[in-house]
Amino acid sequence: MDKEAEKRTEIGRLGEFGLIKVLTAPFKAQQATTVKAIGDDAAVLAPEEGKQVLLSTDMLVEGIHFDLMYTPLKHLGYKAVVVNLSDIYAMNAVPQQVTVSLAISNRFSLEALEELYEGIRYACERYGVDLVGGDTTSSQKGLIMSITAIGYAQGQTVAYRNTAKPGDLICVSGDLGAAYLGLQLLEREKQLFLESSADFKPDLEDQKYCVGRQLKPEARRDIIAYLAEKGVKPTSMIDVSDGLSSDLLHLCTQSGTGAIIYEDSVPIHEEAYSLALKFNLDPITCALSGGEDYELLFTIAPDDRQKMMDAEDITIIGIMLEENQGINLLSKGGNLHPITAQGWDAIQRLGKP
Repeated sequence: MDKEAEKRTEIGRLGEFGLIKVLTAPFKAQQATTVKAIGDDAAVLAPEEGKQVLLSTDMLVEGIHFDLMYTPLKHLGYKAVVVNLSDIYAMNAVPQQVTVSLAISNRFSLEALEELYEGIRYACERYGVDLVGGDTTSSQKGLIMSITAIGYAQGQTVAYRNTAKPGDLICVSGDLGAAYLGLQLLEREKQLFLESSADFKPDLEDQKYCVGRQLKPEARRDIIAYLAEKGVKPTSMIDVSDGLSSDLLHLCTQSGTGAIIYEDSVPIHEEAYSLALKFNLDPITCALSGGEDYELLFTIAPDDRQKMMDAEDITIIGIMLEENQGINLLSKGGNLHPITAQGWDAIQRLGKP
């Protein structure tokens, strides 16, 4: 007998405020800026003098952004927080608080939501952020989550998308494409399960790295800390959530620049490279268009090149150009290919199975 069958508490027995009390009881404030968290009409925060406050909100919808057939609720809770924290880090700022709002159908029990919130709490503790509020309501079908992250930056350290200049170097943290390939593997096993007998056992081919990048991404606070340590302020920055191609186009369009990316410089993990070939996919295409890597894509002044060369997990992959020079990928064969936006777009998925 599984855990859900052994113990199931119907949400209707608790009511809205009873549910909030049960789910948020384990959360303890960690930040001095948190004056009042959950329990009143609004959270109260106290920014220090000279600080800028940043807010970012994302909505996650079952069937659009996640599939509970292969996404454990604990992983979903963790990921939901992390992807929002990534938006704050992508402004060269530090998150300190989050709010979590849910719309839930009656197929979810209290125990299921406790599992979801266990992942949320783990993310909060890992990144040192406080849960300070949110809302719950009913959904006729499925699960909807809305997360707001609140961050802070000192003085003029905030990095924007529209401030890159021709000659700036294009950098990216980590590696790209693995999350997309992990998703392809999970989707393949889902389809095999739906078409198989009851004794089907998923075969993830020991692809722990790619599957982990999809189900449990991490936000790159270490990169923000490194930039601060080296005294480098990015001239522009964005996180790679929609794919390198789409997010680079955001920087270029808003900054009024062109760009060139060198294919042989784009970082791809060896496991992702091998898995792409197994799926008969081009590894560089996965890196450019996959999305959900949550790495940081940023530009720096040419004078800061050496500081990036010393970093273990930052790669210089190109250079910003004049706008009329276009946005291109220089292939390993020496050919220029226009970069187009082919990454993730949740709106385009409306109406699709």
